[in-house]
Amino acid sequence: MASFALEFPPISHLVEWPAFLFEDSPFAVNKITLIFLFALVCTLSLFIIGGRRQALVPTGVQNLVESSVDFIREGVVMQTMGHDGLSWVPFLTSLFFFIFFTNITGIIPVMQMPANARMAMPIVFAVMIWVLFIAVGIKHQGPFGYVKSVLFPPGVPKALYVLVTPIEFISTFLVRPFSLAVRLFANLLAGHILLVTFGVLAAALWAAKPTLVIVPLPFLMLVFLTGFEVLVAFLQAYIFTILAAVYIGGAMHPEH
Repeated sequence: MASFALEFPPISHLVEWPAFLFEDSPFAVNKITLIFLFALVCTLSLFIIGGRRQALVPTGVQNLVESSVDFIREGVVMQTMGHDGLSWVPFLTSLFFFIFFTNITGIIPVMQMPANARMAMPIVFAVMIWVLFIAVGIKHQGPFGYVKSVLFPPGVPKALYVLVTPIEFISTFLVRPFSLAVRLFANLLAGHILLVTFGVLAAALWAAKPTLVIVPLPFLMLVFLTGFEVLVAFLQAYIFTILAAVYIGGAMHPEH
């Protein structure tokens, strides 16, 4: 029997990928760059192919796209923004699919890396939503009206504004984008580390004795976690999308 040895790679080796094109320029290309391009192509292709045919009874990709749009419209926009938010359906649907495709690459062979396990793009997503809901609030309420509705919520005794106003400022303008980015990043990174951990265990058992890999926990957990990561990829895309809708909808409809 071969010797049983475990060698777990450091976390830096799991998320850092060296550039292989234009290494010394700001436009360097690495594996993460290719994953984002893959997600962009998949998102565009999905809607181009799905919208190419306007069959009365949708099938295939058209059925998938129409069902997805209905899901975002009824399950996200109508629940959080109302009829006034229907114009945001294309943006939120595209956001959902792009995040999903950048999440699901963690279980795709060869790629095997969820791009959002790197903090860069979750921060970009979060800052984008932060800019959007502030811009929407200013558009619908005016600069003074928006700031007033956020920092001085109605129904609160004036004496409590000393406490409430700083809390609302930190919560709305600082915590929201931070929590959006960290939630997406942390969940994908944790799942990626778990998959690697049980993958290393299963590989070590296989190297020790091929027949051992079928029975023990590492192999079974690897199979389970691979399926679970599909659910995580969907849920994190959905959670990010619905929170974006909540924040934008809240800026559109101030509390009275």
